[in-house]
Amino acid sequence: MSVSPTFPKRLRLPSLLRLLILTQLAFNLGFYAVLPFLAEHLGQGIGMAGWLVGCVLGLRTFSQQGLFVVGGALADRYGIRPVVLTGCALRIAGFCWLGYAERTWAVVGAVLLIGFAAALFSPAVESEVARQAVRWEEAGGGSRTRVLALFTVAGQAGAFVGPLLGALLLAVDFRTACLAGAVVFVCVLAGHVWLLPQHVPGRRRVRLRGGGGGLLRNRRFLALCCAYGAYLLAYNQLYLALPTEVERTTGGQAAVAWLFALSSLLVVTAQLPVTRLVGERLAPRRSTAAGLLLVGAGFVLVAGARPAGWTGAVGLLPAAGLVVLLTVGQMLIMPAVRAWVPDLAEEGRLGLYTGALSSVSGLIVLVGSAASGALLDSGLPSAVPWLVLAAVPVLGAGLLPRRG
Repeated sequence: MSVSPTFPKRLRLPSLLRLLILTQLAFNLGFYAVLPFLAEHLGQGIGMAGWLVGCVLGLRTFSQQGLFVVGGALADRYGIRPVVLTGCALRIAGFCWLGYAERTWAVVGAVLLIGFAAALFSPAVESEVARQAVRWEEAGGGSRTRVLALFTVAGQAGAFVGPLLGALLLAVDFRTACLAGAVVFVCVLAGHVWLLPQHVPGRRRVRLRGGGGGLLRNRRFLALCCAYGAYLLAYNQLYLALPTEVERTTGGQAAVAWLFALSSLLVVTAQLPVTRLVGERLAPRRSTAAGLLLVGAGFVLVAGARPAGWTGAVGLLPAAGLVVLLTVGQMLIMPAVRAWVPDLAEEGRLGLYTGALSSVSGLIVLVGSAASGALLDSGLPSAVPWLVLAAVPVLGAGLLPRRG
């Protein structure tokens, strides 16, 4: 397989790594062509009550993030090929089912299937990318962080293009968008049946039992999970606090889409340069800490501007600054954390640890989002909620393991 033009000339990656990175792009392309429009479809198309729509979306998140640890453990035991292929097949079935689902029970079943599919293939792919990046680094190919930054770029590119594709398909109807998403995963499934090796060199399969106890005793890894959870909780404010601030300053939500597009474009265009200039010069701990402090600074920026009560285009500037700082922080955090996990994981259980990172941090976000929502509605002085939110990533930086 020749080197794709997608990859910089200096990164002449092995074919397996190229396949897995392009897989991440395809995963997000198919996913984001459908899921951003699910809430509106459930409310307007099917007529579900608002509380039921929220419940369905929560079930999808739980079936995905909450079960990442299961998918990672299965990848350690059986290898990535059967887990990824099964996950793709379930995602195809879930999207087709969702396209035709009109009753509540059918929608819930389809959404759970879609989420569980991701809980299978995502930790398998992410852990194998990290494993292969370490092998590539040890072979003298270059920094593992740069490979994992490219993995982040691929995922963000899919997340950026997916909604645009979905919006075009919605001109027909929601079912067409679902079936198009299923077609994407049919292509991914066919490509992996053909290209994904039966046995990945250097991978040793382990028993399912015995890994959980070691993980729970691994204080350094659990500290990293908590710090990463603090980052994700702060990042989740793009969906909770940011729309509230945009509504206050502009009187509508139209600017939210532009701010999200700004974030995606920053990652796609600047992730690799940022990693090359900063990430490769800092150890994972310092890179992660720097990213967390930048995220905190974004919330401080909004807190400082709130007492002035600015509105209109000027009032939107602090929110845009938050998005920029949060996105730059993300560029430092994501590749560094992914590069750090292999050093903390037990031999042969990288999939379990990769999945646990998402599951534990996802639980932190689930609990913390309810608290942050209450904070924003608390009636405290306007700057206080934003200062509290700024403290979350700063505390996360303090939780990072001291060694490594």
